[in-house]
Amino acid sequence: MDPVTRVRNHFTESIATKQIAAEQLAESIVAAGHLMSDALLDDGKILSCGNGGSAADSQHFSSELLNRFEMERPGLPAIALTTDTSTLTSISNDYAYEEIFSKQVRALGRTQDVLLGISTSGNSENVIRAIAAAHERGMNVVALTGRDGGRMADNLVDGDVEIRVPATRTARIQEVHLVVIHCLCDLIDTALLGAD
Repeated sequence: MDPVTRVRNHFTESIATKQIAAEQLAESIVAAGHLMSDALLDDGKILSCGNGGSAADSQHFSSELLNRFEMERPGLPAIALTTDTSTLTSISNDYAYEEIFSKQVRALGRTQDVLLGISTSGNSENVIRAIAAAHERGMNVVALTGRDGGRMADNLVDGDVEIRVPATRTARIQEVHLVVIHCLCDLIDTALLGAD
């Protein structure tokens, strides 16, 4: 296959995946947006975590809340649990890499907070342990997953929301995750500011 066709195929597949996701995920995205907005209105915050590209997505989401998305507004309380290298390396060194997020959730999480856990496979052990820690703290969880939802889907409880991208290819799942993140930011802004 020539390179131009290969590039065009990526776009075609990405568009098709997003169209299917738009049909299948809209209601769960809205439910997650309500959950997050209610938490923020209740003086809560949103903690987020993931690995690799999902770590970047958690930081992207947090920055959109702390700074601004598309509307001018005060910053909103959000913490990406992926950014403090001293904390991440000390927990990894003293305990285990699988605990890097759960220990932070136990220290920082409160009942009115929400955890956004991101994993394309749904099988990231450190995110799964963060979900368990969030439940211990009485927090709700929004899980961004793909494929079959993995073990993360099995660890969700009533009140949690899973947004499972209907795809198996990591790149396509990550591309939809980014759109979902922007949808969540928009839903939060419109819920808090009442603007269209």
